[in-house]
Amino acid sequence: MKKLLLLLTLIGSFVVNAQEMGTVSGLITDADGMPLSGATVSIKILDKGAMTDFDGRYTIENVQVGSYNVAVSYIGYETTTKSILVVSGQTTQVDASLKGSDTVLDEVILTANKQPQKITDVPATVNVIRAVDIQEFPSFNIGELAARQKGVDFVRSGVLGTGINIRGFNSAFNSKNLQVTDDRLSTLIATGLPLGSFSTITKDDIERVEILLGPNGTLYGPNAHNGLVSTITKDPRKSEGTTFAIGAGNQNVLTARLRHAQIIDDKFAYKFHFERSQGTEFDYVDSVYVGTTAYKELDLDRDFDSQKYGASLFYKPTKGSELIGYYGHSNSNNIGVTSAGRNQIKDWSIDVAQVKFVSKNFFANTYYTWSNTEDTYAINQRTQNYVSFINNGFSEQEARERSFSEQWFPTGPGTGIVLQRGALFKDDSRRFNAEGQYNNNWDAFFLTLGAQYQRDMADSKGTYLLDEGGIDLDQTGVYAQMEYKLEETGWGFLAGGRLDNHDLYGSNFIPKLAITKKVNNGTFRITYGKGIAVPSILNLKGKLFGGLVLGNGEGFTLTDGTKIPKLDVETINSYEIGYKGKLSDKLFIDTNAYYNRSDNFISPLVNVADAANGNNVTFVGDKPIGEVVEGSNGAFVLTYLNFGNVDTYGVDVGLNYYFDDSFRAVFNYSYFGRNLDKEDLANDGNLDGKVLESELPINTPNNKFSLGFHYNKGNFYGAIYGRYVQKYDFFSGINIAAETQDLDGDGVNEIVENARNGRTWNYGQLGGFTVDANAGYNFSDSLSLGVSITNLFNAEVREFVASPVISTLISFELKYNINFFKNKSVATN
Repeated sequence: MKKLLLLLTLIGSFVVNAQEMGTVSGLITDADGMPLSGATVSIKILDKGAMTDFDGRYTIENVQVGSYNVAVSYIGYETTTKSILVVSGQTTQVDASLKGSDTVLDEVILTANKQPQKITDVPATVNVIRAVDIQEFPSFNIGELAARQKGVDFVRSGVLGTGINIRGFNSAFNSKNLQVTDDRLSTLIATGLPLGSFSTITKDDIERVEILLGPNGTLYGPNAHNGLVSTITKDPRKSEGTTFAIGAGNQNVLTARLRHAQIIDDKFAYKFHFERSQGTEFDYVDSVYVGTTAYKELDLDRDFDSQKYGASLFYKPTKGSELIGYYGHSNSNNIGVTSAGRNQIKDWSIDVAQVKFVSKNFFANTYYTWSNTEDTYAINQRTQNYVSFINNGFSEQEARERSFSEQWFPTGPGTGIVLQRGALFKDDSRRFNAEGQYNNNWDAFFLTLGAQYQRDMADSKGTYLLDEGGIDLDQTGVYAQMEYKLEETGWGFLAGGRLDNHDLYGSNFIPKLAITKKVNNGTFRITYGKGIAVPSILNLKGKLFGGLVLGNGEGFTLTDGTKIPKLDVETINSYEIGYKGKLSDKLFIDTNAYYNRSDNFISPLVNVADAANGNNVTFVGDKPIGEVVEGSNGAFVLTYLNFGNVDTYGVDVGLNYYFDDSFRAVFNYSYFGRNLDKEDLANDGNLDGKVLESELPINTPNNKFSLGFHYNKGNFYGAIYGRYVQKYDFFSGINIAAETQDLDGDGVNEIVENARNGRTWNYGQLGGFTVDANAGYNFSDSLSLGVSITNLFNAEVREFVASPVISTLISFELKYNINFFKNKSVATN
C-alpha cells in the first residue's frame, strides 16, 4: 500500500510539473523582414536556447512558467532583449526584427569557434570588417580596409598589391597567416601564399571579414599559427537583388562589377557575380644587377588586369538544413613581389568547386582547387639571362628567346657554356579538401568535434619544383573543443586539441586553453594556444633558376662532411591576456598583451655553400647534387633552414568612441618587441658563426597607431584615417630596406642606405605617416556615388621592398542596386 501511494505521489508530481511548463517560439528577421537563419535565441537564466532554422523560426520547449528576458543575437546585427511571460501549457510567441550592428560590442562573429558567438564572449582578439564598411568603401580593392584594424601590419606594394601580416615575421613571400573564404583555404597550393588578388570572389558579395590575431590552429589546422583571416560572403536569402557597379581612378584604373541574388522558392536560392578590373602600376623599375652593373627589368609590363566570376546554388533538403554548391574562377595579370625579385604574372587562373552541407548539429564540406599558369616568369632571373647573351654577341631575338631558360657563361674569347637558369614558372597544381564536423550543447556545456583531410597535388612541369610526375602530400587532422559557460557567475572555460598527421612530419598535437570572466560591461580573458607551420611544398621541393634555389626536404651534405638537416615543423606557443568591454556608455575598448615563443623558425633563403673555401654542397639527401640538378657543382645553393628560437611580445589597444549614433572615432595602437639571444649559435641563420639581426627578420615596426573618424547620417557617409608606422628595417631574400648599419660590429657597414646592397638597391627603411579618406552620397535607395583617396596628402612613403613610393590614389565608384524583392512577403513562411 505504501509503495502504491508513493507511486501515485510521483505521478501526481510529474503531472503538476508538466502543467507548469510552457513553450517559447517565434520568427527572427532582419529590418527588411527577411528571415535570419542561425540566429541565437536564449533564456540565459535557465541555460536554455535555440538557433533559428533556415526559415528564421525557432522553438524552446519545456520552459518553466515565469517571467524571463530572452536575448536574440546574430552575426553583424545588434543583440536585442525582450521580456516575456511563460504561461503553463501554452506557447509564447516572441518575434524579433534585428537591426544592423552599430557598436563593436554588439557584433556576433562566426570564425573563432565555427559557430555564432558574441564578440565579447570570444576568447581571442578579433577584428571585424563589416558589410557596411565594405559598402561604404568605394574601391574594388577592399584589402585597404585591413590598414584600419588593430594588431595588423598592412603593406602596399603598388596600385594593386596589398597584403597583411600579424604579429611579426613578415617577408616578401609571406605565408605566416592562414586565409579562408566560406570555409575554403584561400591560398596557393605549392607556396601556401594567400590568393590576394587571385581570389574568385568580388567585393559586392562579401558580407564581412573576420581577422583573428594569434594561433588558431586547433580548428583550422597548420599554418594558422600567427593569425587567421576569414572572408564570409552573403546569403542570397538575405541579400536579394541586383547590383551594378562601375569605378575609375588614376593609374588608368577601371572596374565593372555585377552581382545578382534571388530566392526561387522555399527550397532554392541562388546568386552569381562577375568583375573585370584593370589599371597601370606606378612608374617604377627595380634594378637588376649583373656584377656591379644595373640593368632595367626586361619586358616589364606595368599594366594589370583581373577577371573573376562565380555562382552559388542554395538548396534546403529540410527546414533545418541546407546544401550549398559553389564554383568560382579568376584570371590575373600583374606584378608580384618575391624574396628573389619581382615576378611577371601572366594569365594565372584559379578555379574552385565546393559542396557544403549545414544543419544545426552537422557540417560537411568538400572542395577542389585548380591553379594554372604557363607564362609567368621571374623578371630578375630572366633579365640576367638576357644580359648574358647580349653581352656575348648574341642577337636580340635569340637573347630574348633563350632568356626564359638559359644563361651564357663565357669561358674564353668567343667561347662559353650554357647553364640551365630557368626563369619560367608553370603551374598545373590541384588541391582536394574535405571536412566533417559535429557540434551540440547541453545547457552550459558546448562540444565541437571534427576531422579534416587535405591532399596537395603540386605540378610545376619541372619549372620551379623537383616534381617529375608531380608531388602529392596528404594531411589529416582531428579536433575536439569543449566549452563550459556559467552564466550566473560569468565564468567561461574552453579546452581544445587537434592531432594533425602529415605525410612527411608524422603527428603533431595543437592544444588551446582559455578562461573568460564577465565583469559588469566587459569580459576578461586569458588564453594559451599553440600553432605550427608545416613547410610548404616550395620550401621542401623547390628548384628555381636551374637549382640556385633548392628546397630542403631531404637535407644537404657539404664537401667537409657537414650535414645540413632537413626542414622541420616550426612551432609557436602563445600566451595572451585581454579585455573587451564598455568603459562608459560611449567608450568601448578591446585590448590585449601577448607573449610568443617561436621554435625551429623557418629561415629566409640562405646560401649553405662556402665555395671560397672549397666547401660545396655535394649531396641532396642521399643523391649527388649533379643527379638532382644536372651540371651543378654545388658552389652556390640557396635553401631554407630551421634555426633557434625567438621570444616576441606585444600589446594591442583598440578604442571606439561614439559621439552619437552617426559619428564615431577609432584609435588603434600596437607595440611589438622581441628578444634574440645573439650568444646562441642555434640562431645563426647563415651558418657563419655569428648571430646577426638580419638573420631572423622580424620585419615589423615596434610602434604603430591609427586614428579614424566615421560619419554616417542621412544620405551622406564618410571616413578619414591617419596611420603612423614607425620606421623599421626589412630583410627578405635579396630585398633590403634598412638604414645604414654595422651588423656584426667589425667597424664596417654591411648595410648602406641609398646604395646597392648585394643584388638589389636599398632605398632605406619602410614606414611613415599617411592619411586615407573616403566619402559618398546615396541619391536614393538604389543609386550611390563614392570616392576613395589613398595617401590624401601625397606623403613620400615606401611601404614594401622592391616597390615604389605610394603616391596618391583616387578612385570613384557609381553603384546601382535593384531590389525587386524587398517588399514581397517572406517566401519561406
